[in-house]
Amino acid sequence: MSEIIELARRAREASYALAEASRATKDAALHAMAAALRANTDIIVAANAKDVAAAREAGTPESTVDRLALNPDRVDAMATGLEELAGLTDPVGEVVRGYTLPNGLELRQVRVPFGVVGIIYEARPNVTADAAGICLKSGNAVLLRGSSSAAASNEAIVGVLRGAAAETGLPADVVQGVPTDRAAVKELMQARGLVDVLIPRGGAGLIQTVVTESTVPVIETGVGNCHVYVDAEADLELALTILLNAKTQRPSVCNAAESLLVHSAVAPEFLARALPALAEAGVTVHGDPTVVAAGKDVVAATEEDFGAEYNSLDLSAAVVDSLEAAVQHVRRYGSGHTDAIITRSQAAARRFVAAVDSAAVVVNASTRFTDGGEFGFGAEIGISTQKLHARGPMGLPEMTSTKYVVTGEGQIRT
Repeated sequence: MSEIIELARRAREASYALAEASRATKDAALHAMAAALRANTDIIVAANAKDVAAAREAGTPESTVDRLALNPDRVDAMATGLEELAGLTDPVGEVVRGYTLPNGLELRQVRVPFGVVGIIYEARPNVTADAAGICLKSGNAVLLRGSSSAAASNEAIVGVLRGAAAETGLPADVVQGVPTDRAAVKELMQARGLVDVLIPRGGAGLIQTVVTESTVPVIETGVGNCHVYVDAEADLELALTILLNAKTQRPSVCNAAESLLVHSAVAPEFLARALPALAEAGVTVHGDPTVVAAGKDVVAATEEDFGAEYNSLDLSAAVVDSLEAAVQHVRRYGSGHTDAIITRSQAAARRFVAAVDSAAVVVNASTRFTDGGEFGFGAEIGISTQKLHARGPMGLPEMTSTKYVVTGEGQIRT
């Protein structure tokens, strides 16, 4: 039996115990995990220092190194996240719908765990604790495959979490790390029947690989070519404030704006304000010919620019002649994540919302709000950009399936 199959088999066994665990047991495990993270901060930070040193030696950009790095405050934040999870409502057992049939059968559709969840993710070792906690709270055993760049960090964190789970009476195998070599990942993606669902978190290349090569069902998350469309009826001051926040508040995340569209009726005035403000914020604008002509520091955009998820202080920009043209641009280049319209026209807002088929469509606000915490869901496992099962920020309920419970008094079908 291969190592991955053995890990998955153990996860399956652990999932049976976890499915029967009470909320009190799961919450106690989350609190124990939080306490263990804090108690082992020095060990975790020391392991992380090895990953950071290796990343710098390999010439990794400092923005990526920062996402990889842990310090005592970041470890404490991971622990706090687990404690906050313990305070959230347990989705398992929630009745989605229920009623009595004419023949007297009582029918209930209730939330149940998936069982075994595999998560394949890049860089950030804080995801290890976040994902483990979300899966545990929703009743799922989890197989965590982080990137090789964070191997030492993830191994240390997983070891701490497993020990804490065992101390509270749950099987340690509710949380397991998966080797980072390609052969192991491929085997994980083929472990249909032992792994119920895979969730990739990372760049477009990682997600596409998992989607195309996995025989295990996949929930696709996270690629974000998010648009901000400034309509002919926009409040331009409001539009500029929203654009700057959407692009610069945290440019490396999937809900940051990557593309700007401006209606031609307001383009001269808006670009005269926006281009200097973006340049001052360190943003490089990749523009169509109209945008290039409007600013001295604008780089001519390529076809690839309009479809890019930069995750950096870069922004594609184009001028469009109508709301319909803006929608067509979004349909052609967008990723189905989050797209925003800035307008004072209710009619324009309604048309944009109806026509743009994304997980989140925003009116007069920043794209940065597409987030489980900001939506009031608490923690999230990622943001789904697909349409089946879950779409948008995936909180605890989205980490469950359902089953029907039928209760009778001897009824038979005639």
